[in-house]
Amino acid sequence: MFQIHPLPAADFSYLDVLPESELAERNIQIQISDGAFPCRVSLADAEAGERVFLLNFEHQPNETPYRASHAIFVRQGAKESRPEPGSVPHSISSRLLSVRAFNARHEIIDAEVVEGKNAADLISRFFANPDADYIHLHYARRGCFAAKVTRAGR
Repeated sequence: MFQIHPLPAADFSYLDVLPESELAERNIQIQISDGAFPCRVSLADAEAGERVFLLNFEHQPNETPYRASHAIFVRQGAKESRPEPGSVPHSISSRLLSVRAFNARHEIIDAEVVEGKNAADLISRFFANPDADYIHLHYARRGCFAAKVTRAGR
């Protein structure tokens, strides 16, 4: 069984109070959702017309050749959600994904591109390998980080 983790709402609450000039200085954009902007905190698509922040996020901060950051969306006032163990939120399951399994040294040990509706099976297959410590999900078309996955209970 696996658990998909949202990004912590507390890590992004500052966005709601910064003036637009300071957001711009930090290269954070405000965009208006068309209904297809996946929030990494709520793990849901922002509603059409809703304000979202587009910012860079370091999803792989470890000192490794795989260290990486990329753009993510966070809804204004985002509320953190936690999916049920073994479930994949619609904002993830409805998209083409790049799924990357990492070992404890933060090295990629397996990777695959999959339709999101088949992600649960692939995640389970990757976790069948005892060397798989965690998994990163990315939206394959734009390469953006979607969520981290661990074995349930971790």
